Amino acid sequence: MPSIVCYWESNDMPRYALVLLIALTALSLNGCAPLMVGGAAATGIVVAEDRRTVGTITEDQAIELKASNRIGDRVKNGHVNVTSYNRMVLLTGEVPDAAAKATAEKTAQAVENVRGVYNELVVGPNSALSARANDTYITSLVKARFVDAQRFSPVHVKVVTEASVVYLLGLVTRKEADAATEIARTTRGVHRVVRVFEYID
Repeated sequence: MPSIVCYWESNDMPRYALVLLIALTALSLNGCAPLMVGGAAATGIVVAEDRRTVGTITEDQAIELKASNRIGDRVKNGHVNVTSYNRMVLLTGEVPDAAAKATAEKTAQAVENVRGVYNELVVGPNSALSARANDTYITSLVKARFVDAQRFSPVHVKVVTEASVVYLLGLVTRKEADAATEIARTTRGVHRVVRVFEYID
């Protein structure tokens, strides 16, 4: 799997946290109804811009659910995240041993409509909740910087973070891939960027 290894460069990121805080405060003051209406509209826009077909998006959701459930039944004492994009599955997280890692991959590959599996599972203890919270924060920073840069549609790139390693998925041009990689690798807290793209040019 093609990958790029880079260490983060310093960026002044607190403004994104401030924007997020303001947005959440506004939502809490305005109540739930506007959120539901706005959420439905936003979902429609995202689906319209997604390069995957509606059928493929639905398949990806089904793959994630089925693979997660089946891996959970077969791999005990692990922390496995399943991400499907265009029916290609990315496995991230931690498992107790190499046998569990192989089992997780085999189980994911056997799910209906899966084209292939990128197995990025690490053999080791499960990550702490604080580490997972930090990963979520990093993902939000990367996405915010995608929007701020205005170099491509953020809808075209999916961001997954595990142990401060950022995985980038999507159906993209090589120019878009390079731009996304550059933005992600220079985001505060990112240790490494792994490209899991499919190129359309």
